[in-house]
Amino acid sequence: MKLKFLFFVMALSAMGPGRDAPPPDVPDPETAARPNPARLPPIAQTSVEPKDPARITPPEVSFLSASDTAPDDFLWNSRPIVVFADTEGDPAFIEQVEALRRGAAALAVRDAVVILDADPAADSIWRRSLHPRGFSLVLIDKDGQIKIRRPSPWDVREIGRAIDRLPLRRQEIGRGSVLR
Repeated sequence: MKLKFLFFVMALSAMGPGRDAPPPDVPDPETAARPNPARLPPIAQTSVEPKDPARITPPEVSFLSASDTAPDDFLWNSRPIVVFADTEGDPAFIEQVEALRRGAAALAVRDAVVILDADPAADSIWRRSLHPRGFSLVLIDKDGQIKIRRPSPWDVREIGRAIDRLPLRRQEIGRGSVLR
C-alpha cells in the first residue's frame, strides 16, 4: 500500500503545478507562423541562388603534357592521373584519353589532373620516376604516393570510385573513417 501511495505522489509531483501556472499565450492565427512538423529551423524567405547563373562555370580537368610539368607541381593540390604509351597511335592510349575527356566533370570534382606521355624518347621526369612499360595508367594521390597502376584502359567511373576510397579524399568529403 505504501508503495502504491509513493508512486501516486511521484506521478502527481511530476505533473508540475496545476492551477498556479498562468494560462498559456494563445497566438493570433493570422499572424502566427505555421508549426514545422519536422522541428527544423524556419526556411529563409530570401533566395540563396546566385544573381547570375550564367557566370557559374563547372570545374575543368587540365590535360597536360608530361614534358611541361613535374610531380612536385601537384603535391597537395591535385591528383595526377598519368597516362603512358609508346606512341600516340596506341589504341589503348586513344581509348583512355577519350574516356577521360568524356568524364572530365567527374574528375574535376575530385581535383584530378591528367598528364599525357606518349613519347618515350623525351624521357620525362614522369617516365624516370614511374618506369612504365607500354601503355600504363597511374593514379597518384595529393600526397605524392602512387595509389594505382593499370596496364589497360580504365573507365572514369572506376577511377572516380578508386579516388573516393583514398584516405585523403575521404577526409575531403567528410567521411574520415578509414576503417570502413
